[in-house]
Amino acid sequence: MEGFKAKFRVVALIALVIWIGLAALYDLLRPVSNGCIMTYMYPTYIPISASEGVSSAKYGLYLYHEGWRKIDFKEHIKKLSGVPVLFIPGNGGSYKQVRSLAAESDRAYQGGPLERTFYQEASLTPEEGGADFDSAGFQLPNQYTSKLDWFAVDLEGEHSAMDGGILEEHTEYVVNAIHRILDQYRESYDVRAKEGAATSGNLPKSVILVGHSMGGFVARAAIIHPRLRNAAVSTVLTLSSPHQSPPVALQPSLGHYFAHVNQQWRKGYEVQTSHTGHYVSDPILSHVVVVSVSGGYNDYQVRTKLESLDGIVPPTNGFMISSTGMKNVWLSMEHQAILWCNQLVVQVSHTILSLIDSRTGQPYPDTQKRLTIFTRMLRSGIPQSFNWMMQSHLASQEPKHVLVKDVKDAAGSLVHASTACPRNVHWGDDGFERDIYIQTTTVTVLAMDGRRRWLDIQKLGSNGKSHFIFVTNLAPCSGVRLHLWPEKGLSTSSLPLSSRVLEVTSKMVPIPSGPAPTQIEPGSQTEQPPPSAVFRLGPEDMHGFRFLTISVAPRPTVSGRPPPAASMAVGQFFNPEEGKIELPPLLMLQSIYSKKDMLVKEDHPLVLNLSFTISLGLLPATLSLETAGCGIKNSGLPDEAGDVENSRLCKLRCFPPVALVWDETSGLHIFPNMYSKKIVVDSSPALWTSTRGSDKTTVLLLVDPHCSYKTSIAVSATAAAGRFLLLYSPQIIGFSIAVILFALMRQARAWDLDLPMPSMVTAVETNLRMPLPFFLLAIVPILVSLLLSFLMSQPFPPFANFIIVSVICYLFANGSVIILILVSQLVFYVAAIVHIFIKTRWEVWEGKVNFAFVRWFINLSSSFFSLKVVRVLQGNPSLVTALAAIILVFLVHPALGLFVLLFSHSLCCHSMLCCHARRKELFDYKNKGNDGSRQFTSKSDGRSNQRLPLEENSSNSPDSSKSFGDTQLEIFHHRHGLLILHLVAALMFVPSLAACLQRMGMGQSFPWFLDTALCTGVILHGICLTKPEFNCFLFSFPSIRSTEVRLDFIYVVAGYYSFLCGLALVPDRVFYIMAAIGIISFALRIVHRRNIEKGEVYMVSRKHSHRH
Repeated sequence: MEGFKAKFRVVALIALVIWIGLAALYDLLRPVSNGCIMTYMYPTYIPISASEGVSSAKYGLYLYHEGWRKIDFKEHIKKLSGVPVLFIPGNGGSYKQVRSLAAESDRAYQGGPLERTFYQEASLTPEEGGADFDSAGFQLPNQYTSKLDWFAVDLEGEHSAMDGGILEEHTEYVVNAIHRILDQYRESYDVRAKEGAATSGNLPKSVILVGHSMGGFVARAAIIHPRLRNAAVSTVLTLSSPHQSPPVALQPSLGHYFAHVNQQWRKGYEVQTSHTGHYVSDPILSHVVVVSVSGGYNDYQVRTKLESLDGIVPPTNGFMISSTGMKNVWLSMEHQAILWCNQLVVQVSHTILSLIDSRTGQPYPDTQKRLTIFTRMLRSGIPQSFNWMMQSHLASQEPKHVLVKDVKDAAGSLVHASTACPRNVHWGDDGFERDIYIQTTTVTVLAMDGRRRWLDIQKLGSNGKSHFIFVTNLAPCSGVRLHLWPEKGLSTSSLPLSSRVLEVTSKMVPIPSGPAPTQIEPGSQTEQPPPSAVFRLGPEDMHGFRFLTISVAPRPTVSGRPPPAASMAVGQFFNPEEGKIELPPLLMLQSIYSKKDMLVKEDHPLVLNLSFTISLGLLPATLSLETAGCGIKNSGLPDEAGDVENSRLCKLRCFPPVALVWDETSGLHIFPNMYSKKIVVDSSPALWTSTRGSDKTTVLLLVDPHCSYKTSIAVSATAAAGRFLLLYSPQIIGFSIAVILFALMRQARAWDLDLPMPSMVTAVETNLRMPLPFFLLAIVPILVSLLLSFLMSQPFPPFANFIIVSVICYLFANGSVIILILVSQLVFYVAAIVHIFIKTRWEVWEGKVNFAFVRWFINLSSSFFSLKVVRVLQGNPSLVTALAAIILVFLVHPALGLFVLLFSHSLCCHSMLCCHARRKELFDYKNKGNDGSRQFTSKSDGRSNQRLPLEENSSNSPDSSKSFGDTQLEIFHHRHGLLILHLVAALMFVPSLAACLQRMGMGQSFPWFLDTALCTGVILHGICLTKPEFNCFLFSFPSIRSTEVRLDFIYVVAGYYSFLCGLALVPDRVFYIMAAIGIISFALRIVHRRNIEKGEVYMVSRKHSHRH
């Protein structure tokens, strides 16, 4: 590598990689505050004996019991009569992790269902079958009739995320555990029947599966297992579980197992037909409902996109929801915290209990009923759609013609009973003399005053302000009620049904509220309370109505108690276009170095729509809102004291802002009390599989229109670096293999053209040069991926973002490979220098000092190495390496075979480098007193000796002669390139090796055949291409006289394939192309040898001249 520009490119790239790595490490290692409450329990784990014919030496099955009293295990098992739930731990998890869910389920069963509220509940979308299901007629249970019996499998804490074989064994045992649980209920029932005990209730026919992390995937794999009984599992709930692919797809068998299971699931939801196309039966998995719960942006181990069920489970049978958008949770949590976070555990416990039919004591068999329960219990009422501000909450679906019973409200007007508050919620009749007529587009409620406010829709909703939004901390029905009126004062009895007074209170949806303001003394108020609900009406909702009324309940007073906390409500007619603010990419990038400020003046829309053109999943931003004013004149105090006083007074008047963040991948995120918070979403922008909307993030700010705000936006560089590595690490791994293959291509090309073989660093740097090398090796593969998307009729990713992020990942991969090359090269140079130093000193000491013992040891070693077997092995090092490596690959683990290959590469590199260094010293010494030409004998191809003329003055031109030391250095570069490629391949198998070492002594099985076959191909690549002479072959076809196969072309194709594997986030598939190179090389070597024996063709070899 020569020239300042080349060195500068390499140094800059290394600095960039190191900075991103350190910044990401700093961000990912910082403690995360998730806001979760700890769950407490009194656990007891009761072992369940294994079924006959099933070995329990490795794994185990346990039944959980909550309580501090000591119990008799046999008596407890004999009384089993609840609903069985099986918990499957994840990667390195324990069966004891079931304790939080089981303990809260027991408390929920004893305490009964959650308190009913009158907020709008989520419903099934038309894609989920909501149009065919009467969700209004289906109600959640008022009490729980059956408890949950929680079982857990003990998988010995094995790391199933690292090895496909372990994952398959876990699946096998879970199938046996399901059968054992169902058999146990039958046995307990029979024992009770024999003893004459009560045997009421139905025996369970299925088990509910709850899986954490990889346990969720194991649950799905068990359902499509051929040995699982029919309908043994109908409901699956997964927590932070990857479904699309492994979190880091490094092992081929692991990626293959994921692909196989997902393919079986896709087939399971297809209608069964005969060969002639006639209907045979419904889909095999039509009865199975799957719900995936993700931990959100704080879950660093499994990203939300991997937890999606898109393309695996149809919407009619399941969905994915983030904990940030889950009702009564609203939190993001770490990978392990999702098991004990009390807010989520309580909601999940009540959800599973709600699945039980009170008539049978078992889960509902109907798929839509179970899916409806999951939807109502987990989803927020805020529509899960990016365009929710432009669509009606309830009117987005076609209205159903149902019989409606009319009732009278407090003022005597008829209202629809289907949308009216219950009759038992009554807080007095309000007369018209207490009504307030609002003349402005903004209405404010500061207290529970028992008054009704009238808003003229035609007057206030003019000039484009056709939408109405209302935020409050008052509870629906008991605190506030909202009605739409056709015309004030007209009798409604003679009007058609659609024109009567319509109560729309039930359209209020809850949002998480921040901490309530503290009260210095009873009745005092220090600041406005945060809103806890949002209500919105669109023009389609208010069509045909003249007035909107907001009725506020009178303030309840209880003798001897302080009054409740302050009440608030703010409503406004607004135009959605007025509050739109788009933040361009340049502004977001500039905010990394200096925060950008914006001023939002008073009388602004209540809803501000901030559109971030770069996803906050890639560039997390800290959004700060500082109250700048609230209509208060100058207090007359000094500047600093005046600012403090104004801030205090504005907090009394302005409610805390709320941010509703929508992301296409992870859904809804809500940030209450948005004065200053870092907004992160767990999106996956700029991927090959991303859609057009995934590159943007929309933030809807609910801010008090009476107040002005100074808004600041600052992108966190460390958070961006952490998100970059989290999102694109699989892509970078695939690109790294492509970078190495492109560098090997450059070396092979140089050898074929009789040019000096470049080092790996020089080859990588050359491929980065603009414009042609970089365009061909970085841009063309990206364009090929877009062409493939077009040919496969897949949606295109965001073009600009996709190319920019892919190029950044490619540059990062180049920098990472350069660092790996330089570190390994430094190790070899240091080892060579130390070796030469010791050998030189030994030669000096050997003539001066008599080392009798050392001489005896050398003579003994010489006699050993003189044995015929040892001489044969020494003469065929490649054969010895291949046999040793392949035996370890097939019998022990593929990583060990790759380590043997690496050892062979290392020895060759060390030998070539030492030879080069010794020759260089010798030539430097001879050149001082000799000039002329010499001859020497060297083996150029490992089979024949050639006498080549040498000249003292060597040149870098192709026609110049080459010294023996320079040739050895070129061989070092060649083997060093192979070493780097196979080192990365071996590192990809290290997690699997670590998982297998953990299982030593536990009946380790043979490696997967797929892994062994692919690693054998990789080993053949390293054995068959040990010398650069093997870069090109000539062989004959019957119809073609001679055909030349060049390795540089094969390397280019392999690099493109690896690049596409990186874009597809499946780096494990690079082993297929590496194995293909090995098989091709092995086959061509065999063909070449046979042709040589026939005297037909020869190997194309570069003829270098050497000087001695």
